[in-house]
Amino acid sequence: MFTMETSWQVPDPDEPLWEVQALLKPFSKGLSPGNRIGVAVGSRGLAHGASLVKEVCQYLNELGVQVVLIPAMGSHGGATAQGQATVLAEYGITSENCGALLEPSMNTILVGESHLGTSVYWSSVAAQLDGVLVVNRIKPHTDFKGMVGSGLMKMLVVGLGKREGASAFHRSSLEHGYETILRAHAAKILETMPVLGGIAVIENARHDTESVHPVKAEELLEQEACLFQRAKALMPTLPFDDIDLLIVDRMGKNLSGSGMDPNIIGRGVHGYSTHFAEQPQHPRIKRIMVRELSPESHGNAIGIGMADFTTSRLVRSMDHATTFVNAVTAMTLNGAKVPIHFEKDVDVIRWALSSLTQNVSKEARILRIRDTLNLDVMEGSVPLLQEAKTHAGLKLLEEPFPMRFDADGNCLPLRLPMHSSGPGGET
Repeated sequence: MFTMETSWQVPDPDEPLWEVQALLKPFSKGLSPGNRIGVAVGSRGLAHGASLVKEVCQYLNELGVQVVLIPAMGSHGGATAQGQATVLAEYGITSENCGALLEPSMNTILVGESHLGTSVYWSSVAAQLDGVLVVNRIKPHTDFKGMVGSGLMKMLVVGLGKREGASAFHRSSLEHGYETILRAHAAKILETMPVLGGIAVIENARHDTESVHPVKAEELLEQEACLFQRAKALMPTLPFDDIDLLIVDRMGKNLSGSGMDPNIIGRGVHGYSTHFAEQPQHPRIKRIMVRELSPESHGNAIGIGMADFTTSRLVRSMDHATTFVNAVTAMTLNGAKVPIHFEKDVDVIRWALSSLTQNVSKEARILRIRDTLNLDVMEGSVPLLQEAKTHAGLKLLEEPFPMRFDADGNCLPLRLPMHSSGPGGET
């Protein structure tokens, strides 16, 4: 194996990432002292997310309004109010830190029907406020491809729809298509609910903040589509198209809504095929192994079904009820199926390689990554070395070495670059 680092540009740490007064100026004119304004926050780990939300809340407090923090995460957190509050707290987003009232209720109201005749639900807490701002990252969605993805609209429809709204969205999407329903339900919410707009975060390939944009409610449907194109262009990709075995060190809800991002691994949440003659795609990955479940997932292992092999310790860390609730709500039942698993990493790797149709134990093209959100440093097997040396986006950090295991037969940690902060961390 050898170690490599992607050579994407690292942002200047001295460069201010946002100016909160400029972000909130489009929304502040219509606010009056005493207004109750909601700040809706999701379950994804945004880079600098805690700082951004805290500054937004503090500035709103300075305007004399009462700020209400609302978890906007559909059925995540076990589909309970306490579970969703816990997810926010782990990101450092609490009532005390933000100077805001926290209202994690899962109760919803029926907003009405979209123009397609589908039911639209929304947080009953948010519906009673004088205004709501949503804070979310914009990026390609894990379940569908289109002109919009995961962003402000999804936060309004699925996040603030709580479990009932998320279920209604996914059921309707199977009939009408994801983007069609997303736009239809968002339009109904924007038309009838007290939405001020949103604060859209775009991240670069290193999962750091690239830019932050205020988006007014009346411009949201059009502007989000423009921001989505920029976010899509900045998405990282795996540097190799043909991989025999992809080793993913960790998966989790804080890293991707589907545990592992299908945009990265090329496998869909509704099932996949390893017969590439039938299903050509990039990248072409023959086997996927995932080693750990992130603690921030609280046992939600949705997406594990996209792997072929895993570890028995990951299976033990699963909260089956939480995983099943997410799978049924999102209508992605394949994502909850448990792959073949063994106790030690070394055994999982051996079995994964032995399952390939050809004998590739020494010639196998193996790639190892931290997770599908952080592709800054990777390990590759020797058959990838020559391709890595000529890849303009890669820098070699370490010459080839035998695959390294600890005394228990599990992989030693990946070498991380000094600038790495991890999901939701502060650089």
